[in-house]
Amino acid sequence: VQLVESGGGLVQPGGSLRLSCAASGFTFSNYAMAWFRQAPGKEREFVAAISWSGGTTNYADSVKGRFTISRDSVKNTVYLRMNSLKPEDTAVYYCAQSSSSFYYTLISRYNYWGQGTQVTVSS
Repeated sequence: VQLVESGGGLVQPGGSLRLSCAASGFTFSNYAMAWFRQAPGKEREFVAAISWSGGTTNYADSVKGRFTISRDSVKNTVYLRMNSLKPEDTAVYYCAQSSSSFYYTLISRYNYWGQGTQVTVSS
């Protein structure tokens, strides 16, 4: 299993970014996927998740209405569109494969992780 994130960078407050996570080594459409993030000195936290079909999604309260998770089963890629970014969104963002077709908010329910991509929101 391999998960490779991309799309991070430096953006001003109020700006937007789209993160991508290219997945390989497993049947992508069988598993729910999620994004987590970890800020310096803080624990890794749940950001968003999407079901195996893409039909249902779940978001942390802190990003609801600003972030959108989606997936493309042809490209085996999961995306995180981030709008109205705030300095407190600064973190390393990680893509993760769920242990099943269902999504969870618990880190322990995710089997595989990408290497992470840095997002910095600053003027």
